[in-house]
Amino acid sequence: MQSAPPGFLRLAGHPLRWRLLTELARTDRQVRELTGLLGQPQSLVSYHLGQLRAGGLVSARRSSADGRDSYYRIDLARCRELLAETGLALHPGLARHPGLGSGPGSGALRVRTRVLFLCTGNSARSQMAESILNAKGKGRFAAASAGSRPAARVNPFALETLREFDIPWSGHEPRGIDGLEHEHWDYVITVCDRAKEACPIFPGKPVLAHWSIQDPAEVEGDDVTKRAAFRDAFLQLSRHIDHLLAQESLIVK
Repeated sequence: MQSAPPGFLRLAGHPLRWRLLTELARTDRQVRELTGLLGQPQSLVSYHLGQLRAGGLVSARRSSADGRDSYYRIDLARCRELLAETGLALHPGLARHPGLGSGPGSGALRVRTRVLFLCTGNSARSQMAESILNAKGKGRFAAASAGSRPAARVNPFALETLREFDIPWSGHEPRGIDGLEHEHWDYVITVCDRAKEACPIFPGKPVLAHWSIQDPAEVEGDDVTKRAAFRDAFLQLSRHIDHLLAQESLIVK
């Protein structure tokens, strides 16, 4: 008896939806950005984004810079799960085994990849991202952070959250972007919608990416509510960084 293809194949197999997923795997995007990149009408792009959202592959978050706009993001963890299920549906022998992918050169990693995280105040999200990457990168990464309008101090909830997850703080007060655009960076990643709009031009062609993450400092409520918002931002950043580490582990010297 012939069975229907798994839902992931039906969703991702459409050429336009695959191009959307490919773009969103690199960075969070607005509809107008995707429309320009794909050269397709906004109505068509929005329709296929709706299909991907309904299938649980893509989500949207209202922009904190312009509340009339939204940033779309891919759920890479969900894509990984569905890809694994798709392989098993084809043949049980395609289950992952520890030895797969351990051929010659698989352990070779690029040393000291430089990453700059940008947000508005350089007091919460970018500080946590810098610290997480420096800790998880185990010496292979040199992460830094800055803000388009630096705050007076690092948010104490950010420092508390880092301690809660046993991540050492990289240890610098909020600073601006000026001068950093003249340094070499492999990646420049904005973690704030406002910072994305104000991001300067960086020479040297670094990989530019945007992670649209709500500012936990703007969440209103008591300390319990604020701590929960900072934990959520931390976990989102940590997941993004895990994907970045996995991507970089494939790059050999």
